[in-house]
Amino acid sequence: MLAHPEAEWIWWVDSDAVFTDMDFKLPLKRYKNYNFVVHGWPELIYKKKSWTSLNAGVFLIRNSQWALDFMDVWSGMGPQTPNYENWGKILRETCKDKFFPESDDQTGLVYLLLREKEKWGNKIYVEDGYYFEGYWEEIVRKLEKISEKYKGVEENVRMLRRRHAEKVRQGYSALWEEYLRGAGYGIEGWRRPFMTHFTGCQPCSGTHNELYSVQNCWDAMQKVLNFADNQVLRSYGFMHLSLEDSSSVVPVPFDYPA
Repeated sequence: MLAHPEAEWIWWVDSDAVFTDMDFKLPLKRYKNYNFVVHGWPELIYKKKSWTSLNAGVFLIRNSQWALDFMDVWSGMGPQTPNYENWGKILRETCKDKFFPESDDQTGLVYLLLREKEKWGNKIYVEDGYYFEGYWEEIVRKLEKISEKYKGVEENVRMLRRRHAEKVRQGYSALWEEYLRGAGYGIEGWRRPFMTHFTGCQPCSGTHNELYSVQNCWDAMQKVLNFADNQVLRSYGFMHLSLEDSSSVVPVPFDYPA
């Protein structure tokens, strides 16, 4: 932050999160009165006091003195501090559904929203208005069917085609959003998430959740990366024929929907 004062926002993205929607633009105007943006569910935070009420693995933080002060407080709950053990007890008392004793960044953020709302919480925007990031198991199995959804939408709105993809790419994104709102698409209709988060896979440490196999995580990551890659490749007339095949691309038919 100090080295780059020209940057208005700092974007933290965990190593196990993948951009899924390459057309989406962050609604930064929405956050003009806030300094921190995180994906979560306000009802789970303020009524349920759940430690899983938000995901601290992906967040925006405004480059400011507020951010520096906030990071000092937030990191003060971490394992490098003498109060780490005590913070673990405090956080478990705050969030009754927290099942492990150690202090962690996610529950720490929930604590600051609940206990220090005036000092910190009023400048934190909990984003639940769009799919800022999502849990990979719920997402990956739907990606193969996305092309069919695009074809269905094409009957109602003009879609991008290969011959003018580069000119109207941005307009397509806005048109797609407009159609989904008009059609009442919500959770059931499903909108591809902005980011897919591979929570539990731990690709760097290798200490993955026992519920998943290494192969399942790896295969899912390949699909998500190729799904995002296709959105870029289609602007230039190419695509991965299969989300499971990263090594080859084929030309897109002339009138194929983008």
